[in-house]
Amino acid sequence: MSQDLGILPEKVISLLRGVGLILLLVLVLSGRGKRLPTVQIDHSISAQLPEDEFVYELKTNQTLGDLFNKFLNPNDQDALLSQLRAHIDPRRVREGTTVTVRTVRGDVKGPKSVEVTLNADQTVRLVSLSESWSSQLISTPTTVDTIWASGEIKSSLWNALLENSHLSEVNPTDREKLVLELNDVFKWQVDFVRQIQSGDSYRFAFEREVRTGGTMRTGHILAAELVNRDRSYTALWFDPNEDGAGTYYDLDGKSVKGAFLLSPIELRHRISSRFTSGRFHPILKRWRAHRGVDYAAPTGTPVQSTGNGVVVHRARGSTYGNRIDIQHPNGWTTRYAHMNSFFAGIAVGSRIKQGDVIGYVGMTGLATGPHLHYEMLLHGSHEDPLGIDLPSGDPIPEDQWKMWQLQSSRRVAFLDKLVSGPMSPEQSEIIKEPSNPGVR
Repeated sequence: MSQDLGILPEKVISLLRGVGLILLLVLVLSGRGKRLPTVQIDHSISAQLPEDEFVYELKTNQTLGDLFNKFLNPNDQDALLSQLRAHIDPRRVREGTTVTVRTVRGDVKGPKSVEVTLNADQTVRLVSLSESWSSQLISTPTTVDTIWASGEIKSSLWNALLENSHLSEVNPTDREKLVLELNDVFKWQVDFVRQIQSGDSYRFAFEREVRTGGTMRTGHILAAELVNRDRSYTALWFDPNEDGAGTYYDLDGKSVKGAFLLSPIELRHRISSRFTSGRFHPILKRWRAHRGVDYAAPTGTPVQSTGNGVVVHRARGSTYGNRIDIQHPNGWTTRYAHMNSFFAGIAVGSRIKQGDVIGYVGMTGLATGPHLHYEMLLHGSHEDPLGIDLPSGDPIPEDQWKMWQLQSSRRVAFLDKLVSGPMSPEQSEIIKEPSNPGVR
């Protein structure tokens, strides 16, 4: 009897083991094709708290303090303005400035961060700490690429570039900058208002620094050709020191800059009266000589000095109205009259550089409408500004000639990518290639 009792536990154990295996098999078979729930303990993951974002715009006659009152208590406002002053004077922030405020949803403590957009290139980011604010000036990242473009001019270079469908990827405002850049390069050779005609053409390579949003921060022409009345003008950028302070020369290494600009007013003006020995004066009602050129333009249009020199006259007269005379090297003098006002700081004795703004178009003196009266005198004798051969600028220095040959060959290669001479709009093209990959 005692032996039977001793054997019984082993049989029971064996039986139980068999039953257990059967139950396990049943569970496995019944769970096939299904994903059994599992529980795993791992490193904790912090969920990002939901945020709200509010964008404000500084309005006319509104200060940043007025705007901050909407979301900051006085103590935080003082601390935030103190941090902002490290980057800009809050009193100088202009209307239209955007302020982005981020808060943690449901948090009554106040903003988590505030961003003040100073301009297209800079933003001040202010972050709330436990008892203060930190600030950081953030620059908009940019990339550098090169645009090659060409086309035919039907009415004006302005319209040709703005209407070039192949430039559709370029921001309209930046296309206007391209026109001004080309005008700045060729304004010593061609008057873009009176000399451009239908059938003229252009081609250029333009290097630009582009923001992430597609707008241009800076840029300059590397090489350009303008065909005007079957005559070709070429300008190549030469920067021997690679510091961005270069200038433009033609294919022969002669500076495209002349001693004088062809016009004292930039684009979008017209010549209303030319140099003549006899013109019927609309106010005096008699015939008299007109010893200059009149440029009709809206009141307030900037007037540039056409050459380097020194101001020898600045005053208001009964006939000329507000007038400035500038004396230049080699016996030349230029005169600017009927201006609405003078540029601040201009006085007799002021040294002026070519292209400096000296005043603004008006109709002071004997004038029937807003325009600039412009004269050129050589040793006191009047010359027709539209009919004289203006002195040219300096050529490539001899000690930089080898460097010029190297750089100019590269610039000409840019133009060789494009068709030259008159062309149909269908032949116009734009090619964008990175010239300095990466963000800088």
